Amino acid sequence: MSFISVLLPIFGVFTIGFIGKKLFKIEVKPISTMAIYLLSPFLAFRTFYQNPINLDFLYLSIYLLALCVASIAMCYLIAFINKWDKKNRSGFILASSFMNNGNYGTPLVLLVFGETGFYYAVILMVLQQLIMSTIGIYVAAQGSEEDKKLSPLKEVVKVPIVYGSIIGAVLNLINWQLPSGLTTIVNMVADAAIPTIMIVLGMQLATISLKKLEVGKLSVALVIKLAIAPVIAYFITLFLPVDEMIKQIMILMAAMPTAANTTMYAVQFNAKPAFVSSATLTSTVLSIITLPIILAIIM
Repeated sequence: MSFISVLLPIFGVFTIGFIGKKLFKIEVKPISTMAIYLLSPFLAFRTFYQNPINLDFLYLSIYLLALCVASIAMCYLIAFINKWDKKNRSGFILASSFMNNGNYGTPLVLLVFGETGFYYAVILMVLQQLIMSTIGIYVAAQGSEEDKKLSPLKEVVKVPIVYGSIIGAVLNLINWQLPSGLTTIVNMVADAAIPTIMIVLGMQLATISLKKLEVGKLSVALVIKLAIAPVIAYFITLFLPVDEMIKQIMILMAAMPTAANTTMYAVQFNAKPAFVSSATLTSTVLSIITLPIILAIIM
């Protein structure tokens, strides 16, 4: 029952976006642009500003980067074997390599591991946001090169979430206290980021046609995301000097479904958004089955 109570709010917000798109025909891209360039930087700033920065950040960063690189390398190999173009390759990587450890993984860790585990889940959430807003955007922009002649590196530089994180970390390290009025502004905008991202996903899901689902490719992406990724995470944790609980959290986070942010990036850069959003939906639904299995194994 507790596991279902974690899922209900997530699917509830998705449903709001879905209904909004169906009833009012709201355009998705302007909202995704707002979330990427206006809301997410404040969320990153607040997290780095409020949470203590210590050696845990280094170990968790190593884990996330190693997991991301391993997953992307596997996707590149599959794309090469199947001779996919950049657009199909980018969509496949977005669907397979980035997990929803924010609005799904973090509350689940709180439920299973309590406040101590929640601290590490928050660190993972922010670091994953940085990876998605750099590597993820680079991958998504590669899928648009053929359409718009975009430079992926320039697109990464233009995204302000990295700068929000850096400013937050610097102010944290020098112990700079923000004025109360500015703190209120930061909190208001940051609080709006994750729900907006989730609403964008719900809106994109409303555009999916079941007749157009790429079942074969989707099945491979789901296997990588829900089954292979936690196995890779397990082997990575063997080499990290962290305690057993943190290792369990790392493996659990790796088993999370496809991140909602990937749909936002796929929409922004036209990198197979229907495929990416379908992967997010199906992996989230299937995680109701796979996550209890992962928990039973690692606990």
